[in-house]
Amino acid sequence: MGASFDTVEEQKRFADEQGFAYSLLSDPDKVMGEAYEAVRPDDDPLAALPYRYSYLISPDGTIEAAYDLNSSRTLDEHADEVLADIAARS
Repeated sequence: MGASFDTVEEQKRFADEQGFAYSLLSDPDKVMGEAYEAVRPDDDPLAALPYRYSYLISPDGTIEAAYDLNSSRTLDEHADEVLADIAARS
């Protein structure tokens, strides 16, 4: 599942364009972004965009791992790391 500060309509258009097979959450009021500490300070030039974090959440809702995607890691490296963490917990 993914989330951003975009509207539902923007999320749908993006998901359709990218061919995503998973849900995207719309958080234009930044409520979820605040809860997950993804909101940038108001004076940040990219304040309209969330920080990029990923969370591995267990079936009971516990955050098992957090990943900072704001660094130079590639998405492939991130996917490998998450899959390794899932395998280690299985």
